[in-house]
Amino acid sequence: MIAGYREFEFDLPDALLKNLVTILDGIQKEPLRETQVAEIPDEQGVYQLFLDEEPVYVGKTDADAGLFKRLSRHSKKILHRNNLDPDRVFFKAVRIFVFTAVDLETDLIRHYGGNTGLAWNGSGFGSNDPGRERDTTNNKPENFDFQYPIDIDKPLGIELPASDTAANILALLRNGTPYTIRAQRPARRKVFHPDLETTTIENLAGLSTTREIIQQLTSQLPAGWQATKLLGYVILYKERKDYPQSEVIAVS
Repeated sequence: MIAGYREFEFDLPDALLKNLVTILDGIQKEPLRETQVAEIPDEQGVYQLFLDEEPVYVGKTDADAGLFKRLSRHSKKILHRNNLDPDRVFFKAVRIFVFTAVDLETDLIRHYGGNTGLAWNGSGFGSNDPGRERDTTNNKPENFDFQYPIDIDKPLGIELPASDTAANILALLRNGTPYTIRAQRPARRKVFHPDLETTTIENLAGLSTTREIIQQLTSQLPAGWQATKLLGYVILYKERKDYPQSEVIAVS
């Protein structure tokens, strides 16, 4: 020991985790609904999701999406799912003014999930559209979409015109569903396939579900189109193809 000298190393990650857990545990959880989420600022921070009383997910924000955007996206994802009542899902959120490089997400998952982790972390719950290359992948039983597949027979509550192009109908449908509707586009272009841009779809009045709308739309497209429901989203491509864990909704 050197006279008049000592060494001290402050354990920042541990101190931050302990304080954050205290704050989270002191917050009253709220329903993960659009009305509740609307008042959450779009700032950096961390959040928890609960299924009833059980913590199932921990997330943190990044530069592209703050707390409001993340929670809003999650509040839509839990809608129109089989086996999942959205009224059973709750959230807590904490804004962190100085967001350090400490891996808070991993530490919080370990704290609340123990050795087994949290049910929705690593399940694909927080992912966006996985893209074309994932369409042929089998979902494991622990996957979120496997446990809670989308319900395309639930009324959407959107107003459809009497007739419009398939592209415009798909745009309305995509804005009116809480899950992904993906349709074929020319390579690296934002417009839809020419068939979708030029084909006018008739007799849309009275249709209320994704299944009904997609079936009507597909039936009026040129030959060769196939609409397929996967576990977590719907795709529309000019093809004849079998996908795992899927249902062909309609063909033209």
